[in-house]
Amino acid sequence: MRTLGILFLLFITTTSVFAQQKQWTLRECVQYALDNNISIRQSELDVEATDIEKMTAIGAFIPTVNASSNISENTGLSFNPVTNNAQTTTFLSSSGRINLGYTLFDGLQNFRNIQRAELSQLASQYRLSKMKDDISLFVANGYLQVLLNKANLDAIQTQNAVTLEQIIRTNQLVEGGQLPRGDLLEIQATDATEKQRIAVAENAVQISLISLAQLLLIKDYENFDIVDEGYELVQNEVALKTADEIIESAKQNRSEVKIAEKNVELALKDLQIAKGGYYPTVSAFFGYDTRFTNASSFTQVIDPNNPFSTQQVGVVEETGQTVVGQFPNTISQLLQPDPFFNQLYQNDGIAYGLQVNIPILNGFQTKANVRRNKINVQRSEFQLEQAKLDLESNVYQAYLDAEGSKKAYEAAEKSYESQELAYQYAKDRYDVGRTNAFDFSQSKLRYDNARIELNRSKYDYIFKVKVLELYFGIPATELKF
Repeated sequence: MRTLGILFLLFITTTSVFAQQKQWTLRECVQYALDNNISIRQSELDVEATDIEKMTAIGAFIPTVNASSNISENTGLSFNPVTNNAQTTTFLSSSGRINLGYTLFDGLQNFRNIQRAELSQLASQYRLSKMKDDISLFVANGYLQVLLNKANLDAIQTQNAVTLEQIIRTNQLVEGGQLPRGDLLEIQATDATEKQRIAVAENAVQISLISLAQLLLIKDYENFDIVDEGYELVQNEVALKTADEIIESAKQNRSEVKIAEKNVELALKDLQIAKGGYYPTVSAFFGYDTRFTNASSFTQVIDPNNPFSTQQVGVVEETGQTVVGQFPNTISQLLQPDPFFNQLYQNDGIAYGLQVNIPILNGFQTKANVRRNKINVQRSEFQLEQAKLDLESNVYQAYLDAEGSKKAYEAAEKSYESQELAYQYAKDRYDVGRTNAFDFSQSKLRYDNARIELNRSKYDYIFKVKVLELYFGIPATELKF
């Protein structure tokens, strides 16, 4: 058992270390951002809110049913809720009611509210899609920035390794009297400069990693790292298309235009809903109610001991004969309340009918609401036109940026090749003592700068092409690097 426990602890420790040392690929970073980014979560909540809006609009077609009840105890002079007679006593009473209502016509506002909710759903989904594209682009940019900084660090470290070899060789030549000590000092100064550049480059790598981790909401900065997969330039069909083709595809696929289009449709639907306020509203209603009380009551009954009495009712004028009649003798009798369920059945009642509300004058509220929505329609139409213009401008700018970065990369590549040949030539001359350390250091510095510029232009071009692909309509999760 003790051995098993030790093995288990070793397994947990190894797994924990492995998890901490995990290196992230670009696709993993993008997917993690899409799953955890706060802005995306907020946009997803907006989509859920539109689902509730649609549910509410559908609910307007369902009859409203409400039930109510009350119970009370009365003491003193009160009216019996069943007999409606005033009596001085203490009794318990209760009542219940069920009301049902249904809107038959409201100027088609209910139908248009459902249509508006569906449009609102589409608009929020487009906003979510745009948010995902933006976040994916931010992550890709941050990721490529880390790669650029790592590539620059590697270039400086590689060249510094060469410098260290040159220090050893130069020191041997100086001790042998073949080179002056000034050359050794020059190479050592170059090494110090490169060490400083290495420190700056390492700091740039750490800062870019922290920035990427913060974008991903990862708090373990110390163990966060990415995989250097050696991204190369990937020529695809988007990079070969013209600006007009990319602009036309962007207008059909990009969320910016779709959001503006849905906003226009929403404004038009709001205008229709506002105009519905001019029409009468017809609704039907049905109500059922009943009541109960435990109060006793009195009733008049015939006296069983003396059921009738004879009383004079008049006199015959001609004869003076008295006219008499028999009348029932009544006495008051106490009645106990009927059972609960009997009273519910005996005291119930229903009410039903139609109700029509005709708007005549409401302080110009409906008219003002219609005019306000007309203005919103015009404003949203202007925003749609502006969105199209902005998209066209942004796509064209991205196209020019991609073309410019491509030319810059090609120029940097040629410059790097030239500086590499020049550096190799200077190195060969320095190795045989035909050039001094200063000239060799300057050639090496130009070669280092050319390599760094090649890295910068390479990743800049990769990023600019990815921007074009997004504008062309390729989903962020399907971008190829």
